[in-house]
Amino acid sequence: MLKEKGFYKGVNLGGWFSQCDYSEDRLNNFITEPDIEKIASWGVDHVRIPVDYNIVEDEKGNYIEKGFERIENAFALCKKYGLNVVFDLHKTAGFSFDFGEKEEGFFESEALQERFLRLWEEFARRFGKLHETVVFELLNEVTDKEYIGVWNKVSAECVKRIRKYAPDTLIFIGSYWNNSVEAVKDLEKPADDKIVYNFHCYEPLKFTHQGAYWTPLIKPEERVSFEDSEISAEYFEKMFAEAIKKAKEYNVPLYCGEYGVIDVVSPEDTVSWFRTINSVFEKYGIARCAWCYKEMDFGLSDKRLDGVREELLKYL
Repeated sequence: MLKEKGFYKGVNLGGWFSQCDYSEDRLNNFITEPDIEKIASWGVDHVRIPVDYNIVEDEKGNYIEKGFERIENAFALCKKYGLNVVFDLHKTAGFSFDFGEKEEGFFESEALQERFLRLWEEFARRFGKLHETVVFELLNEVTDKEYIGVWNKVSAECVKRIRKYAPDTLIFIGSYWNNSVEAVKDLEKPADDKIVYNFHCYEPLKFTHQGAYWTPLIKPEERVSFEDSEISAEYFEKMFAEAIKKAKEYNVPLYCGEYGVIDVVSPEDTVSWFRTINSVFEKYGIARCAWCYKEMDFGLSDKRLDGVREELLKYL
């Protein structure tokens, strides 16, 4: 279904309206029309646009009209170049996958949950008419497994609220452990036939995130080559098996909303990883969106990949 609708191969626009300093210069100039034109030339059919809540809300939850206008303009620019959009709420009041953001309390606070639900009603009211080109992703990377009960309840209510204004929009829902594919099994049965199970894949982390300074799961000084990492198609097939089974059981599409390799890894090893995971995506018809278009430690357009980009783009 996602292939036919134009959400099969994509690229993330991370760092534009999310994970940034929110300065006017960043919001206006980090991604511009030539970037969108370039992405379209890569042969992908969509982009994923992560957006933090504070682009459209102030501290009290009042809406910022200029923020909504920015999003609308981004949608229009993508449409101009034939790119559909996964609209991802990357951070909400009281929760961020990034512990450094100091957002907390969402899963314990009915008030914060209601604020989240109202925001999605507003998104649906404004953007639901764009259902042929824009889909909704409820929240990026729920972290702890203990949140799944609350998350299943909140996401179900969110779908219900959205449907009042956007009955035809596809809605992407991920699970815990930062959208781990292994946690897809604990998502609830979809409320309707326009729900998509969403996961992220940066496995094995010791390869894709080597040198990372922001996670305690990695020793920044350690290095591992593709050859020494024992990565194979079978490795990913085994990892994805339970999610594929769950998706088939409920006839739900699978979407990998983030996958990629840190810029510490050699260009050649980067291509090898993309080639390997792509073979499994293709075998099982899993739609996906690579992280990330530029910079953010994973930039696909960065100069370091100039010598291999033509080959790399075959495996998005």
